[in-house]
Formats: sequence, C-alpha cells, structure tokens
Amino acid sequence: MKHNIYISTDLEGIGPVYMALIEQCINAALEEEGMEFPCEVNVLLTDDETIREINKKQRNIDRPTDVLSFPMFELVPGVPVRDEENENYDRFELDLHEDGVERLPLGDMVISCDRVAAQAAEYGHSISRELGYLCIHSVLHLLGYDHMDGDDGPMKRQMRQREESIMEALGIPR
Repeated sequence: MKHNIYISTDLEGIGPVYMALIEQCINAALEEEGMEFPCEVNVLLTDDETIREINKKQRNIDRPTDVLSFPMFELVPGVPVRDEENENYDRFELDLHEDGVERLPLGDMVISCDRVAAQAAEYGHSISRELGYLCIHSVLHLLGYDHMDGDDGPMKRQMRQREESIMEALGIPR
C-alpha cells in the first residue's frame, strides 16, 4: 500500500537521510496499526519559534513543544477506520489523487528540530531515534491515541506500549 507523505521544512540542512527516516517511521506506524487504506500525511519540520507560534495559535499555549498533531478525524485507537466504533465511520471520504489512488487524508504533524536535538541529548540517544519516536508518536495521535490521562492512566500506557512496539519492529529500541 502506498501512502503519500508530504514533508516540508523552513530549515536548512535537513538531509535526505532524515526525510527517509520520517517516511519509514510513518509507514511502519500505519502498517503496525493495520491501516487498511492508503493515507496522506503532511509533515512540517521547523524550529522552536515557529512551533511555539503554531502552538499558541492552535492550542492557546505560548511555548514551544516537540511535536504537534492535527488529526483530520476523531478515531478510536486500535480500531479500524471503517469500524462502527469510530464516529461517522461511514463518512470518511478518500481523496482521489492524480495517480488514480484514493487516499485517506489522515492529518498533519509539526516537529521542532530544535526539540529533537535537545531531547536526544537529554535522553542520551541519537537524533534519529528521537525524530523517529516523535513521528510514530504523532501518527498514533492521528489515529486517535492520546496520553492526557496522567502518568499512570490507561490511555497513556496504551499509547506508550504501541510506540515501543513500533520502535522495536523498526529496530530502534530504547
């Protein structure tokens, strides 16, 4: 299945290795989650200042963050897109692209490369691992996962388990 992943950046020096890693992680997360349709995901790689502006405008939080996710639909984590558990499951519309393939517009993610570098140093792992983790984390948000129920909440545990499982499948363990 071919997903369209559109990556843009307002930064210099983002090389093809990182672009390929982003595509690999997004594709792996969609596959591991059993996405049954070709999807479209938009990715913006930016700096702390730009993500702070977006965070303030979209969430009324005036500070930078590592990743923002803007899902197109409200999905139930771990439930196939066309399952009745997903609200308006019968209304998901696939966009027809010029290659003749219909794709589900899943949503957008914004990643701060400043945060990627800082968190990689803070956690003692590579920039590639941090970038891959944030891509997977964001895809899971696009698919309905959340972690706002606190450190010991079941939603956060479910999301962390999926993140680690997908990272392990990619050969990027903690």
